[in-house]
Amino acid sequence: MKKHFFLNTFLLLVCGLLLTSCGTLIKPNVKTGLIQLEKGTYKLDQTHVAVLFKINHMGLSTFVGRFNKVDASLEFDPKNIAAAKLSAVIDVASIDVNNAGLEETLRGSSWFDTEKYPQAVFKTSSVNVIDENTAEFSGDLQLHGITAPVMFTIHFNGGGNNILTGFYTLGFSATSSFKRSTFGIDYLVPAIADQVNVEVFAEFQQQ
Repeated sequence: MKKHFFLNTFLLLVCGLLLTSCGTLIKPNVKTGLIQLEKGTYKLDQTHVAVLFKINHMGLSTFVGRFNKVDASLEFDPKNIAAAKLSAVIDVASIDVNNAGLEETLRGSSWFDTEKYPQAVFKTSSVNVIDENTAEFSGDLQLHGITAPVMFTIHFNGGGNNILTGFYTLGFSATSSFKRSTFGIDYLVPAIADQVNVEVFAEFQQQ
């Protein structure tokens, strides 16, 4: 009985050490700081992206939703960050609020009107570096048939070689805030707030 106990304990320890070692090998050596990141053309990693929106609901709560289908590309040179170019396309009909009925309502003509305006598109026009990890990406957002300037504050988490995918990968989070009425989506303002807060979490793979 004791022999089996010690053998099982030994095997568990060996397995634990192996898993720890594998985890260390898999985890990339992430370098932080914009100037430490690699120059290149990057495409969005579709398995590691979340685009969230938050809006105040009648002063009672914050309503949170997301878009499930998005694509993006990034041109990046740490020696000339001001020339970086980011473009993104969102399939607006992929809106997800964990309620099928409400999703259909939001796709309708009072809100996003996705049959007429199926995509939201953002393209940068200028980049302003804030600190070693943060930059402001200003550009035009085309939404609901209207194009208007929007600024995203982007925090670069770092970059490193991802052994699981074989790609050098950048990771960042981004935030923005704008009024939905700017884009002609003003239904039920002010009961449902005009201001929309956007949060993006993404990884980009070097091509």
